[in-house]
Amino acid sequence: MVPKRNYDHETSDKGMINILIPKFTNRFMVENILPRLKHPYMKINLDEFGTEVWLQMDGVRSVGEIADILTKKFGERIQPVEERLTKFLSQLDSHKFISFNQLS
Repeated sequence: MVPKRNYDHETSDKGMINILIPKFTNRFMVENILPRLKHPYMKINLDEFGTEVWLQMDGVRSVGEIADILTKKFGERIQPVEERLTKFLSQLDSHKFISFNQLS
């Protein structure tokens, strides 16, 4: 499985990722309400591990490759990497922040 991001992101001052979720998707709301809002996005703040996972999800790397990268970068702090990564990706998928492509 290859995870792919569904939303844009920004980097905070501390180097962490904030996922930008549009507040409205309904066309009427986007055209009439959104221009009046100060912040058109909800921001989902990720921690150190979440930030690294988000940056590695480029639509090309598989879940296994991302797990290997996390293990090399964080070592014992991320263990058990497979369980943690699977749970995190499942949460992102359940909220529609990401989608999965099948390996070719």
